[in-house]
Amino acid sequence: MSLAGRVALVTGASRGIGRAIALALAEDGADVAVNYRREAEEAEKVAAEIRAMGRRAFTVGASVDDYDACVTMAKLVEDALEPVSILVNNAGIASRGQSVADTDPAEMQRVMGVHALGPFYASKAILPQMRTQPRGDIIVISSIATLHHAARGAPYNMGKAAGEALALTLAKEERENGIFVNIVAPPLTDTDMGQRLAKARGTAAIHDLDKTAPFGHVCAPEEIAAVVRFLVSPQNTYVSGEKISVHGGG
Repeated sequence: MSLAGRVALVTGASRGIGRAIALALAEDGADVAVNYRREAEEAEKVAAEIRAMGRRAFTVGASVDDYDACVTMAKLVEDALEPVSILVNNAGIASRGQSVADTDPAEMQRVMGVHALGPFYASKAILPQMRTQPRGDIIVISSIATLHHAARGAPYNMGKAAGEALALTLAKEERENGIFVNIVAPPLTDTDMGQRLAKARGTAAIHDLDKTAPFGHVCAPEEIAAVVRFLVSPQNTYVSGEKISVHGGG
């Protein structure tokens, strides 16, 4: 699974699934840029864990819904660590659970900005340097929400669906450049966001759901990271343009 000599940029990596992915890629040998929006202290803690493994780490604050910020981020990471060959578009936010009739247009713009425009901006900014590498990988972290498009989730459902459309398009466009593009779709996961969602649905603690979850537990961030590890690894020589839904068959 060696990623030695490769540089990864993980957006939204200061906590949750992004943190787990950043640490997993570092364990496999990559140097990692840890992107964050507001949580600078948490991002530095992740970077410290990466450096403790003997890898290089760089923290970079940028809102992925700002194209100019993504361009600046790409340049800063390249200058600090060398060109990026692994990009994980993970940054995400929740919507407020309103019907379409009651959704504030400003919320739609905010959520779509992160989930739809963010992966586009980050990928566009990173592609020129990624194309110079022997291999490139782009991962879009989506959600199993796109399997059923539940009511009261239009901004989130639409944003994630757009991110998937981007990945499937990029897989065709960048194949000739040696770039693999795949989608990983988590379920409800034991993260800060997942815990808030569980409470919003009337569950006091997310692990109260373990007894009804596949294999007896709610999905952990490390289980999502494990799928990403394979997709960007030398063991993956032919999987591109695919979506893997990590829902335990449930």
